[in-house]
Amino acid sequence: MNLSGILAIGGKGGLFKMISSTKTGLIVEGLQDKKRIPVYSAHQISALEEISIYTYEEDVPLNDVFEKIHNHLNGGEIISPKASKNDLLNFFKEILPDFNEEQVYASDVKKVVQWYKILNSAGMMVFDEAKEEETSETEDK
Repeated sequence: MNLSGILAIGGKGGLFKMISSTKTGLIVEGLQDKKRIPVYSAHQISALEEISIYTYEEDVPLNDVFEKIHNHLNGGEIISPKASKNDLLNFFKEILPDFNEEQVYASDVKKVVQWYKILNSAGMMVFDEAKEEETSETEDK
């Protein structure tokens, strides 16, 4: 799964794909509605590939969290982001048992669940098994 160019923009629901950059900002396209809009530097823009989840050991990149969710669900439906706080946190404990409960809030888990639903409906939940095999082969050498 490749999260490069996928953005979350503060104040705007959903996820966006970066199309191009301009002098004053970016042109992005909504993953759900395919509408293109300009985004300026005044907006809070977060690249999904740079986000990670705090654990007690080390931070886990969001891509790895999505892969764990996908494997846990066997590609099925994820819990509703409107589920109760306890249900969301319990679900997340199943996926990432050592997540730092003092730094990861229910609102963060809700965002991860929403983003997973959007990416899954956009057909982006494809994980490269060949890449994993390549990595293990180079480690063996």
